[in-house]
Amino acid sequence: MLTDTVCVALSAGGLAIALLTAYRKRYLAATRIAAYALIPVGLAMTGILDWLTDLVFDPGVWLGFAVLGLSWLLFTVSRAVERRRAGAPDGAGELPPAGRAGRRPGLARRGPAANAPGTSRSGRRGSAGRSGSGDDDFSDIEAILKKHGI
Repeated sequence: MLTDTVCVALSAGGLAIALLTAYRKRYLAATRIAAYALIPVGLAMTGILDWLTDLVFDPGVWLGFAVLGLSWLLFTVSRAVERRRAGAPDGAGELPPAGRAGRRPGLARRGPAANAPGTSRSGRRGSAGRSGSGDDDFSDIEAILKKHGI
């Protein structure tokens, strides 16, 4: 009942401001102000405000949000622990062997250079596996720069 009274008072004030704006011959602005002024009464008449006040002031709703937050926290912690175990060298994780192949200490990690043209897998593993002294890397860069006119 109190929310309905407040909504009617807000709408009455907004309509008064709209009438003053229309008196100054600013009809478009007055129409827009009247449209905004009618929103609180419309919300009160539909019962949405009662639903919102019940939602905000009901302790059971807040308890429900707390339970949802706890659930999200448990999912996050379990996922973090799962990722940590998957990266462990003793194989304590639940990933299949194909999923752990990229985490072996002897293999290099794939980075942005993995898809670069002109590089091979042996070129990324280290200096011992390279066929040259890295001249082919610089020639690729030079070719790209020449292509763009730099």
